[in-house]
Amino acid sequence: MNSLSLVLPAVAEAEARRSPPQQDTIALFDEFRAPVLRYLLSLRIPCPDAEEIVQEVFLSFRHLRDGKSRANLPGWIFTVAHNMAMKYRTGAKRQAERFADAADYPETARDATLNPEDRLNAKQRSERLMAVARALPEQDQCCLTLRAEGLRYREIARVLGISVGSVANSLARALGRLSRADEMSR
Repeated sequence: MNSLSLVLPAVAEAEARRSPPQQDTIALFDEFRAPVLRYLLSLRIPCPDAEEIVQEVFLSFRHLRDGKSRANLPGWIFTVAHNMAMKYRTGAKRQAERFADAADYPETARDATLNPEDRLNAKQRSERLMAVARALPEQDQCCLTLRAEGLRYREIARVLGISVGSVANSLARALGRLSRADEMSR
């Protein structure tokens, strides 16, 4: 009898003992881990610290256990993550040199169909657009990232504590700057 055959029944038994809210929380973690992590990285939180914040968001997730509404779970999750990130940044200002740059972002799949010249052009375009995005005011960056993660204007407004009109203005301003930068590079 190998050790794997001893472990698998224990894992299955532990899974069966989980309550429905715990199972729901695990399912939500699986669904929202990557989008929340991307959002935290866009706030220039170092990757290891962003991973810890993501875990803290879901460890503090009493929403389902307390029987609260499931109507706006993505908004609630991103609000908690945003608040934890702001708390982290306030405490980490003295360690500004540790902030992540684009190299700390999770690897993205490369398109093997592109030739080297096309890959270089795509990389340079991406770097230009990232530089423009990093130069945006923080509110515009947050709005843009949350919208890219699929949140609606009203949810973004709740997460950031601003009006829906401010969200619309921030997004229009950010998209306009990105569009102009992209057009100028052609």
